[in-house]
Amino acid sequence: MNILESNKKNRPGIPDSGFTLLEVMVALSIIAIVLVAVYRMQSQTMSMTAAEKFYACAPFMAQDKTARIMAAGLENNTGDTGDFGTDFPGYTWEISMEDTESEEPGTGSGNLKKIDVTVLFNAGEYKYTLRSYFYMRDGG
Repeated sequence: MNILESNKKNRPGIPDSGFTLLEVMVALSIIAIVLVAVYRMQSQTMSMTAAEKFYACAPFMAQDKTARIMAAGLENNTGDTGDFGTDFPGYTWEISMEDTESEEPGTGSGNLKKIDVTVLFNAGEYKYTLRSYFYMRDGG
């Protein structure tokens, strides 16, 4: 006589139904695996959402900065850095300007400006750079 048979005899009237320990452990293992997969998927979704938001906003921010530079004038401007204020916390920008030589004949040297506007998020975790070239006529 084994232990299971002796337990049945000691419990008359109690039905012999339920899950074995092995079945419970297998079910818990499956649930754990599924929950880990769901957690990873949720984490990736949140990360992708942040990246999509950045790459949707950054081009407009860079274009806005470029337009502001053009409105202020390009003379004697070599670069600058700053942030976008409370409207876009965590977003910063960097501007670099330099004179570029044109390959086009008949253009004067120093009239072509290369402007790089870089938008950064989370201290450089995401980075977007807009490069523009502007030709300035002689005298302005």
